[in-house]
Amino acid sequence: MKEKKPPVPSSRQNTIRRQIQEVLEQETLSARDISAAVGIPEKDVYGHLEHLQRSLQRENRRLDVTPAQCRKCGFVFTKRSRLSRPGKCPICKGESIGEPLFEVD
Repeated sequence: MKEKKPPVPSSRQNTIRRQIQEVLEQETLSARDISAAVGIPEKDVYGHLEHLQRSLQRENRRLDVTPAQCRKCGFVFTKRSRLSRPGKCPICKGESIGEPLFEVD
């Protein structure tokens, strides 16, 4: 019997967070778009964005967030500190909420 060699992980030039930063330096994207561009699940994007936000502060840069907006009544979630999309509108109780958009400035 032949012995199998252990799998060799593919080498990455950049980390996932660095890839997200590079994508956001070029254009404004939602978490879903970032997920597609980098190739990770959408729910993992939010954790990386929070860490990226802290990392950028050390470089005197920032992660600009265009807040989510209710599609039914137009309420804008300006005071929301979490980066993920809210579940429900506090005004009309509608659940059709647009995604927040992110950009590195």
